[in-house]
Amino acid sequence: MKNIPSIERSTSQPRKLAALRQAQQDWSNSSDVLTRLTRRLSTTLSLETQLGILADELNDVVPFDSLHYRHRIARQDFVFATGLGGQHRSEYRLNLEGVHYGTLTLNRRQRFSEEELQGVETILGAAICPLRNACQYMAIEQAALTDALTGIPNKRALDDVLLRASQLSDRKHGDFSLVLCDLDHFKSVNDTHGHVVGDHLLQLAAECLERSLRTSDSVYRFGGEEFAVLLPHTADADARDVAERIRKAVGQIRVDCGEETLSVSTSCGVATHLAGESPEQWLARADDALYQAKRQGRNCTRVFAAIS
Repeated sequence: MKNIPSIERSTSQPRKLAALRQAQQDWSNSSDVLTRLTRRLSTTLSLETQLGILADELNDVVPFDSLHYRHRIARQDFVFATGLGGQHRSEYRLNLEGVHYGTLTLNRRQRFSEEELQGVETILGAAICPLRNACQYMAIEQAALTDALTGIPNKRALDDVLLRASQLSDRKHGDFSLVLCDLDHFKSVNDTHGHVVGDHLLQLAAECLERSLRTSDSVYRFGGEEFAVLLPHTADADARDVAERIRKAVGQIRVDCGEETLSVSTSCGVATHLAGESPEQWLARADDALYQAKRQGRNCTRVFAAIS
């Protein structure tokens, strides 16, 4: 290996460091749209924030009336929209290395020129890598909040949503109800038919619960064979009706086990959020109602009767 004289190193290193500092200053102070765009996008991994930045920078170069972005990440649809109207439309599928990262649509009252469309493509080319990183980050976040077996949100996600629902209920004075559903005698299913059948039954139950709910409702895997359902804008009487609908739907599940057909029932406990109540207190009341349903014969619904 050739030795570099120490005097050469000592004179070249300051020049390189100075050049690096100058390059950093040039990058930070550059006003051209592509450098500014990538600089701004690099400050966040929030997909919503990145799309806001992209819309801002893009509109400065190619004015538009509305921008719409949609993408399905994990099991959830992500939509971002800004602006209104425009009968002329230009749509772009955002792909990088063979992977799809959403569809972006621009609308405008005036037709886009070829030069403008080329400008849009240039800007999207500069934005695609940060957008990919934001999509991947969101997918990782969702995976941490998703039950691996059933594909629905898990207990951690439930904790987050109960806190938000409690705060919203107190602030807006709206009704939020919680339903806990527990599959009856589930341990005997695993003991008799094995965990493969038990896991399949849990997957069917999760699908059944999702089909029984409104789009505004949400279902979570709360424990081993226990599910939680959050019902916004729903008081206890209507929540009981939803729980009964869930209970009857789960009762229709059938699993062919060869020599016999397996069915299952569920017990439900309902509690509506009270003013000033913590998520833990709310959950405890729903759990108490579920315990009453189990004690009183299973395959039924009980509502926690709050004392006025």
